[in-house]
Amino acid sequence: MPIIAPDGDLYVSPLYLAGCTVTSDPALAPLLDHGFALHDDELANVYVSSPQRHIRLGYLPEGEDDTLWKVAVHADPFGPPHWMATFDTPTPTELVTAFTTTLASSYTKGPDAFLSGVDHRIDEALRPLTGAGWQRTDTWAATTCTAPDQLAGLTYSRRLPDAQAELHSDTHRWLLWGGKDGYHSRWYATFTSRTPIHLIAATTARLADPTPVLRYAPEVPSRNRGAAHITPVTPPVPTPLDVRRAAAARARTTISRAVVRAPTVATASGPSAALPARAFRRR
Repeated sequence: MPIIAPDGDLYVSPLYLAGCTVTSDPALAPLLDHGFALHDDELANVYVSSPQRHIRLGYLPEGEDDTLWKVAVHADPFGPPHWMATFDTPTPTELVTAFTTTLASSYTKGPDAFLSGVDHRIDEALRPLTGAGWQRTDTWAATTCTAPDQLAGLTYSRRLPDAQAELHSDTHRWLLWGGKDGYHSRWYATFTSRTPIHLIAATTARLADPTPVLRYAPEVPSRNRGAAHITPVTPPVPTPLDVRRAAAARARTTISRAVVRAPTVATASGPSAALPARAFRRR
């Protein structure tokens, strides 16, 4: 039988099964806080760019494909992207936020920090996952990390793709994914070869964080609910003062209703008896 999530707010873990949130604000905020400009179009797509136009982000709910988030970083504002990152529609918003937060911080340190960054080994991006118990496998073709429940993974291709193919096709150096196979339940994120490792590491660190995230029930993909840990948010326990205030409010409501009904009760039955009540409702 399918597992039906309770109505209302939920805590969901692991993150890769939670789905995305209905708002893009958390992921856009780090860039906007650093002076990035925001524009939109008539389709509700949103575009954010750094003051010198070296960094561009698109939030594309009405884009041409399933890519919801697209980040392009340029050495020359008028040239092709130096590197790109994409996140598709079901990607948990917290992963995009981790990426944009670190990108915004790197922006303040100058072009070297966000164009290529310090030269680190790929292990920096893999370490948060292996530290969380993900299984690492190395072959001549690729390095992969897979979550213990087999419902999320990362692949790093050891083959260096053609630069143009990376930017304009489905060929990518880094592929991150999560969720059960199926539309809306499985998500994908990609990073091209020149993406700074510390940005990918920030994303994998957030992915490995076991802290439950808050979701409204319809946001959790139905296929993922059976495998996810879901806990309804418990409403706060009312204090004695809350109880007294609620009782007083109910008493006021009861008195108000009694006052409204009093003329009808006191009037004799017959056609004229209903007139005061109808007149009151019109006011």
